[in-house]
Amino acid sequence: MICYHGSDTVVDAPKILEANRPLDFGGGFYVTSNKEQALAWAKRVAYRNNSKKHYVNVYEFDLEKAEREVTVIKFEKADKNWLDFICANRSGRSLNNYDIVIGPVADDRVYRVVILFENGDIDKESALRRLKTEVLSDQILFHTEKALSFLEFVKAEVITND
Repeated sequence: MICYHGSDTVVDAPKILEANRPLDFGGGFYVTSNKEQALAWAKRVAYRNNSKKHYVNVYEFDLEKAEREVTVIKFEKADKNWLDFICANRSGRSLNNYDIVIGPVADDRVYRVVILFENGDIDKESALRRLKTEVLSDQILFHTEKALSFLEFVKAEVITND
């Protein structure tokens, strides 16, 4: 499976990083199978770091081998289990005991729904109803060094900011 990581640098040797802020699936190394999503991430990082260039790093991910050798959890959609998982991670009560986590990304639109739920402004059923209407890109978190062994760098595509 081809995966992408957006950054303002070439990431030919991914590393597990502790998150400096709460993330959907916790700390580690994130990729997506959606190139446009990775490009958006790259632009965001480049803007934040005032970088002149940004990159879409391309990887080959051996999911089948990973599923045989490490713990993998997949969330097929933004459902109750996914919502509980990301809320726990974003609040610092990590539920991530997995090497690899695959599921929808909580982008800005989705995160607004999550915040309404976390603040008690809407109940879980209302949050899930709202999430069903969203078209969500995926994200894949490599949470451990062993997980990263299933990810092989292919190339980096440079994009210059205009």
